[in-house]
Amino acid sequence: MSDEEPTVEELQTQIAELEERVDEVTIETEDDTTKMTIVAVNGTLDMAYPTLILSSIAGAFGWNVTVFASFWALDMLHEEKHENLKLSSAGNPAMPMPNLLAVLPGMDAATTWMMKRRIDDLGTDTVPELIERALSVGVEFQACQMTMDLMDYDEDDFIDGVTTGVGAANALRNMSDSDVQLLV
Repeated sequence: MSDEEPTVEELQTQIAELEERVDEVTIETEDDTTKMTIVAVNGTLDMAYPTLILSSIAGAFGWNVTVFASFWALDMLHEEKHENLKLSSAGNPAMPMPNLLAVLPGMDAATTWMMKRRIDDLGTDTVPELIERALSVGVEFQACQMTMDLMDYDEDDFIDGVTTGVGAANALRNMSDSDVQLLV
């Protein structure tokens, strides 16, 4: 009887059993968590908000979120600088004033004050509050090592919870594995 070939019914039963086993393995290894990587390169007040709002909301949705901060975006994560980010009025096409006025001394301070006042009036979270919220929902903030070296920053210069010394190769790996990639 062992020399006999299996019947069609026996083969169909074996196929069904194998399909069930494959489905079980797939269910055990599949990760449906959406992954997002944000590469942040701007450290101004108006550019910190998109990064921090999007990352904290995605984290609250249960997404796996990484923010790779490079160049001026490191100020957003810097212990001493993150509370005093500035808004530049010069060269900002969205500013309702001509560049000729925007370059006058004190205009950046004035526009920063106006924006912070508006943020306060609306009850919008501040940059430190948004960072705290993002960290609380699992957002990983990474500081670019090359930029840290260029700006002479040490790992102790950053807010608690920031991963320091991350290289561009790691950022690229994160981006290639992500469902959503943003450059802010």
